Amino acid sequence: MSAANLVQLGVFLGLNLIVGIITWLHCRKADRSGSEAKEYFLAGNSLNWVFIAGSLTLTNISTDTLVGWNGNQMLLVVCWELAGVPGLILLAKIFVPLYYKYKCTTVTELLERRYNNKHIRATVGSIFLLGDVFIFLPIMLYTSSLLLKTMFGLEIPLVVIASCTALVGAAYAIGGGLRAVAISDTYSGVIVLGMALLIAFLALNAVDWDFTGIPAERLTLIGGPDSVLPWQTLLTGMIFTQLFYWSTNQTITQRILAAPNIREAQKGAYGAALIRLLIVPPMVVIPGLCAYKLFGPLGDATYGKIVSHVLPHWLLGAFAAAMFAAVMTSYNATLNSAASLYVCDIHQKYINATGRIKWLSIWLQVAFAILSVAMVPLYMGAESIIQLIQQLLGLFSMPILAAFITGLLFRNVDARAVIATIIFGATFYATLSFGWPALLNNHPTWPKPPHFLHLMFITVWACVGFALALNRIVFGKKSEFELGTKASWRNVIAVLKA
Repeated sequence: MSAANLVQLGVFLGLNLIVGIITWLHCRKADRSGSEAKEYFLAGNSLNWVFIAGSLTLTNISTDTLVGWNGNQMLLVVCWELAGVPGLILLAKIFVPLYYKYKCTTVTELLERRYNNKHIRATVGSIFLLGDVFIFLPIMLYTSSLLLKTMFGLEIPLVVIASCTALVGAAYAIGGGLRAVAISDTYSGVIVLGMALLIAFLALNAVDWDFTGIPAERLTLIGGPDSVLPWQTLLTGMIFTQLFYWSTNQTITQRILAAPNIREAQKGAYGAALIRLLIVPPMVVIPGLCAYKLFGPLGDATYGKIVSHVLPHWLLGAFAAAMFAAVMTSYNATLNSAASLYVCDIHQKYINATGRIKWLSIWLQVAFAILSVAMVPLYMGAESIIQLIQQLLGLFSMPILAAFITGLLFRNVDARAVIATIIFGATFYATLSFGWPALLNNHPTWPKPPHFLHLMFITVWACVGFALALNRIVFGKKSEFELGTKASWRNVIAVLKA
């Protein structure tokens, strides 16, 4: 190994070691109180807004974000990130007061309280768990491994790189629970955001800050009907996918639930919204656009290619540390979230309410890590990994969001109707999003299916309607629109003023 490579390796190991030591020192001196579940999964409700904002940001921004969005090589995809700002504001103003009112440990506990039924909590928790293990964890490993392999020209198989990444990520989640995850997220965030912005700056320098020659359709913020993001979708499915992700997704909202009070949780959400508005957009589009001008279309290999082209050799170790930290923050957060869903929503409800939480969580996370590595090869042939993620999300995100909407807007709805609706919604969306295009291949004269975000919009309201109809016809209950009473409107106004 050359002297230059030794220096890069030293910088890479040194930065990760510094984050690890700082995290250990914070966790060591932290006060521990409350139940074992609260301590391990919610950091003893002791996270201040800085760590919440940092963890929210870094849990969301991983290599799948940097690789996926830059792989589209167009300005339009920045709308996804900007749409997260109102999503975070809705989380702070609407859902945070609700979660704290019901003293929730998981987001699914809100459903249990609203429907007065533990089975709906277990159903939704199981779906979240399956999504974490079979979609999000392996995709994080795949994109991070692809980036490191492309950037450094490694001849190592992707699965081997993914295994090493999973090992270190699991160590954080297993060793310190959510407290270690959130603290490491925040300090890693300084490295990740700093290096990602540096790449954007260097990429602009590489094209002399000139985007001439790039097709106009790649530089527009107004998507046409055949683009990856038609502008109309910002008013339909985009609203609901952001509402689901930021307000009802356990991996994200677990950080919010770990605050000592509502105010601190809301400040964390606002801090994350500010970062998303000012810092994230240039990171996810500028390198991809510059790479298009320099090399043409590259797909998911774009980010690794532009980094290796513009970054000084002596900084590669620091960048590798940043990318490793980016995937660690998302991977360990999702591992911790998956464990909390199983323990709180399934194990404690149906198997053993008083067992040793920490040891059970450790073995669960080991199993989830091994399974996620085994799933990596299934995602290697994806044309655009970020578009695949968003499309797959609709299978469970919209039916679950419909369960929250129905439970919060209506009273006297039978939980069994909503559980059946989740199955209906997944089938309905799969038919529209995957079945329709398949039929179109055999029948070219059939109309082209709408964009998947439009299909999400259709799905969520179809699910609400199906739940209410099933509730009335099958279970003989008449639902009541809760926002129709004066008392409920007073509650809404009070929440908005909070």
